[in-house]
Parts: sequence; C-alpha cells; structure tokens
Amino acid sequence: MAKLSASYGRQTLGDRVFDIGNVIFMTLVLIATLYPFLNVLAVSFNDSADTVRGGITIWPREFTLENYKVIFSYGTLVTAFQISVLRTIVGTILSLTACSMVAYTLSRRDFQGRKFISVFLVLTLYVSGGLIPGFLLMKNLGLMNSFWVYVLPGMVNAFYIFMIRSFMDNLPYALQESAKLDGANDFTIFWRVILPLCKPVLATIALFVAVGQWNAWFDTYLYNGSNSSLTTLQFELMKILQSTTSGADQARGSNIVEQMRSVSPDSVKMAITIVTIVPILLVYPFLQRYFVQGMTLGAVKS
Repeated sequence: MAKLSASYGRQTLGDRVFDIGNVIFMTLVLIATLYPFLNVLAVSFNDSADTVRGGITIWPREFTLENYKVIFSYGTLVTAFQISVLRTIVGTILSLTACSMVAYTLSRRDFQGRKFISVFLVLTLYVSGGLIPGFLLMKNLGLMNSFWVYVLPGMVNAFYIFMIRSFMDNLPYALQESAKLDGANDFTIFWRVILPLCKPVLATIALFVAVGQWNAWFDTYLYNGSNSSLTTLQFELMKILQSTTSGADQARGSNIVEQMRSVSPDSVKMAITIVTIVPILLVYPFLQRYFVQGMTLGAVKS
C-alpha cells in the first residue's frame, strides 16, 4: 500500500510539463481578459488631453476625476440610476418567482398538460411577434409611460424555465411524496422543499436576469423615452455618449454639451463603461459560487 501511494504521488516528466503548460496558458488567459478592463479603467481616470496622445496601459498617466464629473453632472442621472436599480431588483424577483413556479408545475409528473405547455414554450424561443406588434401590445395593455413595462413583458422566459425544470427533474421525487404524506400541499412543497434545494440554479438565473435588466435601454427608448421620471441609467448614458460624438441634444442639455467640450469622447466612453459594469461586478461575487453548479447540475438528467 505504501508503494502504491508513493507511485501515485510521484509525478512523471510529462505530468510536470502538462502542469507548467496549464499555468502558462491560464496566465495568458487571465492577462487577455483582465488587461482590457484595467485599460478602460485607466483611460476613464486619465486626463482627456493626455489620453489623445495614446499609450495608456493599465495605469493613468495624469489622474483626474473630470470625466466622471461630466457624466454625473447630467441632471437626470440620479433618478435614472434609482429606476435602473429598482427595475433590476423588482424584475429579478418577479422573473425568478414566475419562472420557478412554471418550472415546478412542468416538473410534476402528474400534471396532464406538461407536454403541450412545454411545446408552446419552445415555440416562443424560435418565433416572436416582432417589434411593431410588441409595441402595439404594450400600448393596448396600457403599459406605455409606466414602470411595469420594464418588468412584466420579460417576467416569464422559456429558456430560464427549462433550466430550472431540468434542475428540478434531478431532485429525488421521494422528497415530494414524503412531504405529501406529512400533509404538505403543493405550495408548501414548492416553497419549503423544492426552492431551498434550487439555490444554485436560481442564483444563476438571477444573475442572467439582473444583468439583462441592468443593461437594458431600448425598452426605455420605445416606451418611456419622453418620461424623464422613468428613464433608466443606460438610456441616459447612451444620450450622453451621443452628445460627445455628435453634439446632439443641444435643446435639452446645453450645459452638459458645453462641459463635454473639455473632455474627449474616448474618455467619456470609458467612464460610462465603468459606471455601467461596476454594479454588476459588485453583485457577481455573491452569486459566483452557485454559478457553475447551477449551469451543470441541471444539464444532465440522471
């Protein structure tokens, strides 16, 4: 037994070469993925006049906060930030609740319509009504110039439903049967037995939904573009970006356009990029430990 353990613990030359190659390869991957972000961060904190010269790597040559001052001097940005945070939180909670409830229903073996509804949901992945019918639908439903137009249309997503259902299918059905024997009804089984076991896949879906809600701006442009009290952060930053490149929006924001003449478009672009991705980066570490498990456990049915 001692000889066997020693043979397993001894590395051959090929094993060492493989380990060294792995370390080198992963280091290169780390540099390739981390360098662009550090470069964007450095340019966002660098003086605009100096940025035009080029040559910025991962550290600003002339540190300044002027690029961020220009962005945050935009009048409606605070309100837009609040709306974006609110739609991200509310949209994520509602989407998780709706998708998990539908997934639980479809995972029940005694549900007669599971095949029909599953086929119907699959069709929505390939066929959509299009932009104009969607706009008319939101108008007829009275969701125009409303906060709920951000969360209700995307509350049920077929892809997320199938991910959660696949995860639930891997859970022992005996858990539900034993809960029924103890007198639990369907809602009790769902909330107190199934959902606590689905934390990995729910955290994964939560990250997907939160990123989608946070980055969305086109729905604001379509449905709430004229309502300054319901504008979102991404939409306002998009308008700022347009102002730096074309000088547009003179009537609505002449002050911001005047301030932007002192900064370069590239610097403002990088500062906008940092403003949009930092909130998601702060959330990701809390969900990262569930991410891989949620993506893989439901992928293979036992």
